[in-house]
Amino acid sequence: MTTLQRILHVEDDPSIQEVARVALEIVGGFEVKTCDDGYSALERASEWQPDLILLDVMMPGIDGPTTLARLREQDATREIPVVFMTAKVQTSEQAHYRAIGALDVVVKPFDPMTLAAQLRDIWERAHGG
Repeated sequence: MTTLQRILHVEDDPSIQEVARVALEIVGGFEVKTCDDGYSALERASEWQPDLILLDVMMPGIDGPTTLARLREQDATREIPVVFMTAKVQTSEQAHYRAIGALDVVVKPFDPMTLAAQLRDIWERAHGG
C-alpha cells in the first residue's frame, strides 16, 4: 500500500486554509499545498500529483463536485483520490458525494488535532489497510 504523504487542500476560506495546513503539516506530518478555487486545483493537481485531494464542496467559480468531475476528465488526475469537506452533514448529501466518486466526507468544522488521523483512516480503508 502506498503511503499518504502529499495532500492538495482546496478551500476558499483563508482561515480554514491556515487551520487545515497546520493540522496536516504540523500535527500530521504531511506535505500540503493549498488552492483557493477549483480552477487552480485542476492545474495544481495535474502538476504536483498529490496522493489525495481534500476538496471543499462550496466554492465560488466551480464547486467541489464540478471540480471532481473535471479532475476525472484529465488523464493526469483521473485516479487521484478525493475527500470532500463540507458543513452539509445530511446523510443523503454525504451518500451523494460518495456516489459521485469521493472516498469520504470530512465534516466542517473539523477538529485540527484529529484531521490528519481522520484522513489516514479514510486512506487506509480505501487502500485495504
